[in-house]
Amino acid sequence: MDIYKRLDKILPRLQEKSFRENKGLGNEIGFHIFDYEPSDEFIVREHIKFLKNKINTGGTGLYIKEFDLYEIMLEILESKNYLIKTFEMEEEKGTEYSINAIKKTLRLTQKNDLVVEYIRGKIKEGNIIFLTGVGKVWPIIRSHTVLNTLHSVVEDVPLIMFFPGVYDGLELKLFDEIKDDNYYRAFKLIES
Repeated sequence: MDIYKRLDKILPRLQEKSFRENKGLGNEIGFHIFDYEPSDEFIVREHIKFLKNKINTGGTGLYIKEFDLYEIMLEILESKNYLIKTFEMEEEKGTEYSINAIKKTLRLTQKNDLVVEYIRGKIKEGNIIFLTGVGKVWPIIRSHTVLNTLHSVVEDVPLIMFFPGVYDGLELKLFDEIKDDNYYRAFKLIES
């Protein structure tokens, strides 16, 4: 199915009562993944803007809250006055060193993970979470890591990760090339 047909199925899915109530058949947490060809990134971004406008101004009581992981990372680094230092560190010590330093600064996968805390502090009942920026923030923040960590803090609102790659219900492959660790707790939002 082409990207436009798949994107057109998102809005009706968001309006389903079972989706909004965030319950699966076994009361699983409502984490969903919308996977797509990386070459369709800009089409998907435009559709996200459309969905946010349609839902957020429609008087439905629902609200899409988008979290761009890349923008969150930059905002956190900037708030700690580390952004410029990170660029300088990369120039002096290399990319790998800089990536590891950013991961430590963000406290990724720890109980006080700053990205997860950022998201938790900004969601409310009636929200639908859109996670974007997955491709932009790789390899610093890995998609399966963020989903695993969010599982313990996001229970009452549905979450959709927009994923530039392939999700087969078990395995995430970013850009259809880079195998992430297995992640089996999410549902495919719209089948390919």
